[in-house]
Amino acid sequence: MSSSFIRADVRTRLRTHVALVAHIAACVLLAACVRVTARASSSGSGLGTVATPTRSSATADHVPRIVILSAFDPELVKLRAATRITSTRVVNGRTMYLGTLAGHDVVLMLSGFSMVNAAMTTQALLDRFTVRGIVFSGIAGGVNPGLAIGDVTVPAQWGNYQENVFARATATGFEPARTTTPFANFGMMYTQGTSVTVRGAAPDSLDRRFWFSADSTALATSAQIAARVHLTRCLPTGECLSREPRIVVGGNGVSGPTFVDNAAYREWAWNTFHADALDMETAAVAVVAYENRVPFIAFRSLSDLAGGGPGENEARLFGRLAADNSAAVVMEFLRALPSSGAWASSARR
Repeated sequence: MSSSFIRADVRTRLRTHVALVAHIAACVLLAACVRVTARASSSGSGLGTVATPTRSSATADHVPRIVILSAFDPELVKLRAATRITSTRVVNGRTMYLGTLAGHDVVLMLSGFSMVNAAMTTQALLDRFTVRGIVFSGIAGGVNPGLAIGDVTVPAQWGNYQENVFARATATGFEPARTTTPFANFGMMYTQGTSVTVRGAAPDSLDRRFWFSADSTALATSAQIAARVHLTRCLPTGECLSREPRIVVGGNGVSGPTFVDNAAYREWAWNTFHADALDMETAAVAVVAYENRVPFIAFRSLSDLAGGGPGENEARLFGRLAADNSAAVVMEFLRALPSSGAWASSARR
C-alpha cells in the first residue's frame, strides 16, 4: 500500500473524527441550553429572561365573573365572609378568591394601596378572567360639606385629579408648561387629563380626558336599592355618628396617590371638582376599565372628612364602620342586578 494512499486515508478518518466530535459538542451545548431555559422558565426570574403568560387551557377560568376589589383587608372582610369561596389563586403575591356572592360568580381581590397597585391589579384580573363588570368597595375622605361620615357615595364619574403639572414660579405668578383641563390650580399644581388611547383611531393614537364614567345600568340599580339598605350608625363600643348615614348616587369622585388630611386642599377639591369623595384608587380602576371596555362602578363610604373635621382624622375610629356600610350596599346591589345584560352572571338564580 502506497504511503500517499495511507496519508489520504488518515486525513479522511481525521476529518470524520473531528466532525463527530463537533456534532457531539453541539448536542451537549444544546442540552445544556434547554436545561438552563427550563430552569429560568420555572423560576420566573433571572438575568435575561422574559416573563411570559403561564395561563393554559387546563388552568384557565372561563366562567364570566364580576370582579370585586378593595384596597386593604378591612374593606373586603365583610364581602369575603359572605362569599361562598370555591377556590383561591395567588398572583403577584395577592390572593384571588373565586366563588359566588349574592347569586353571582365573582372573584374578590385586594388591589393594594394607591393608583399604581390598583391599576396593576385590575389589569391582572382582566388578563386572567372573563369579566362581566368591576365593583370597587371601600372607604374615602368626604369632600362635599353636605355629606357626613358613614354616608356611602356612588359617584357617576371619577377623575384622576393629581395628574399634575408643577408650574414654574415667575415674578407675575405661576406659569404652567401646559394645561389640558379648565380646572383651577392649587398653588403651583395644575391638574391635567389622563392620557388614554383614542377609540376607533390608528394604534397608539392618544388623547387626554379627565372624567371616566361609571356604568349607567349599575348606577340605575344603585339608585333603586338606596332606600332599602340599612347602614350602621354606631360602633360596638358605643360611639355613634351624629346622624343616620345615607346613600348618595351620582355626582363626582376623584382619586390620587395622596392621603389627604388638609382642610385647604379639601376645600379646593370641592370647589374645583364638586367631588363627594376622594380616595387613592378608584380613578385608576376606572381608567383601566375604560381602556378594556368593561362596565365599572365604585361604592365609597366616608370614613373621615379629609382634614375638614374639628379634631384629629376620624378614619381610625370610623373606618371599619364605613367599610362595612359600603359592603352592605354592594351586596344589595348584587342582589338587585338585572338578570340579563352585561352584568348578568351564569350563577344568577
